[in-house]
Amino acid sequence: MSSILIKDTTREERAAIVAKALADFESGCDGAPAGLERMYDEYIEGRMELREVNMAFNSGYISGKDGPTRSGCGYY
Repeated sequence: MSSILIKDTTREERAAIVAKALADFESGCDGAPAGLERMYDEYIEGRMELREVNMAFNSGYISGKDGPTRSGCGYY
């Protein structure tokens, strides 16, 4: 499968795409936040493209020095 667009995938393929991405994410040092998989329900159900889901999530992110710090993976 070369395309992850809704028109080119089945619901099962989209669920597998999300599951694999989250498994890759969880293998990192900090792990995936609880409930992150629910964020992708709109994509799995074919209502929003994956790109749109990620853009909606990122639009609420505020960057700044006052935010939390990470440790253990080279983050200081």
